[in-house]
Amino acid sequence: RTPSRQQITFNEAADDLFRMISGGEFPDLSAPTSPRRGAPRASDGLIRIDVDGVVTFASPNALSAFNRMGFDEELEGESLVEVTTRIVPPSRQVDESLPVVVTGRAPWRTDVEARGVTVSLRAIPLKDHGTRIGAIVLCRDVSELRHQEQELITKDATIREIHHRVKNNLQTVASLLRIQARRTHSEEARDALTQAMRRVESIAVVHDTLAGGLAQKVDFDEVFARVLKLVAEVASAPNTRARTQSTGRFGVLPSEYATPLALALTEVVTNAVEHGLAGQEGLVTIEAQRTDENLRVIVSDTGHGLPEGRIGQGLGTQIIRTLIQGELGGTIVWEGTDGVGTKVTIDLPMRWVNG
Repeated sequence: RTPSRQQITFNEAADDLFRMISGGEFPDLSAPTSPRRGAPRASDGLIRIDVDGVVTFASPNALSAFNRMGFDEELEGESLVEVTTRIVPPSRQVDESLPVVVTGRAPWRTDVEARGVTVSLRAIPLKDHGTRIGAIVLCRDVSELRHQEQELITKDATIREIHHRVKNNLQTVASLLRIQARRTHSEEARDALTQAMRRVESIAVVHDTLAGGLAQKVDFDEVFARVLKLVAEVASAPNTRARTQSTGRFGVLPSEYATPLALALTEVVTNAVEHGLAGQEGLVTIEAQRTDENLRVIVSDTGHGLPEGRIGQGLGTQIIRTLIQGELGGTIVWEGTDGVGTKVTIDLPMRWVNG
């Protein structure tokens, strides 16, 4: 059976590549390594151009790709540079590597977009004993992939904006609570409003961090450093001098994990400062120990200890239990007696976080 022109062209291109491989000219090791070089696929369209960039052959898949971008004529005999210039709208910004690719002068990849269609072009220069004799240009319709990427970018921007607005709203609520606390004449009401303000601000810190990045994960060490500073400033009573010290690393956590953990640790450290060190100078240490399976957080203070060894039953303790045991599926243990300080140990499973 007589081979088709397409088969002959493919065989000639393969022979050229094999000759370049045997001569050490392919692949081109001097070419920049970048994801923009792409990877060939069997379904790619193939265009063969001569040393002047004129198309000598175009496969059906290549013709189809250019037809979808608005080029309805035959590619053979046309300059690939002129073809791409005609189909790309003047108002659209093009990749600076486009001329290099469509002339086949370098092993590179670029995208051409027209009429809502995006086609990836990958050039493979052909050489004969070091002399350039033309190039192969592989074509692939990547419109759906680019559309998905754009949707992800839009989604990420929307999520960041939501986090930013939530943070602003939470800060407004915290400011209103602060104003109300200053105006109230009841000491008990003032303490309750101040605690509520601190809880709202600790959640706002997490949303502020999420608003600054694309991923819905946060560096919890950065978040907790801000929360710790907030607690130390707000929780200390006039006669209390509390110092805080943090060791170990929490690492990166997803937002749905970071928010309840930040709020729970805010309560634990607040209790250590307000009650454990009330009326005295002391140290609160926070130690984070993370493995693939578990995150352990130990909060210790040098204060008064637990009265008669009993754990309090106030709102703060209830919040801690609900967040650690209910939302995060962990455990929490209080240890300490009168006069020797308190140690709180929190253990959280990392299985679903890592998954």
